[in-house]
Amino acid sequence: MDNNKEMSDLSMERRECPKCGALWINGQQYWAGTGKKGNELDLAGLVCNNLGDETCINPCMGQEGGVTWAKRLTELENDHPSN
Repeated sequence: MDNNKEMSDLSMERRECPKCGALWINGQQYWAGTGKKGNELDLAGLVCNNLGDETCINPCMGQEGGVTWAKRLTELENDHPSN
């Protein structure tokens, strides 16, 4: 029997933010709750920059850009004018 089997270098890294519960699997951010793929800059604009603290692990925390609540409100107002 051949004991020189080729071994896979497959690995997985999982990190979870203790503040909001967002996940990073192999560097890809996923939203807490839905598990959908996310964007670190959007996460920062919607969550981390408003609610984050020193425990936040999002590398984009503090950066401007991405989706924000103000941007979402503007889009909603444009799609559904009150007049």
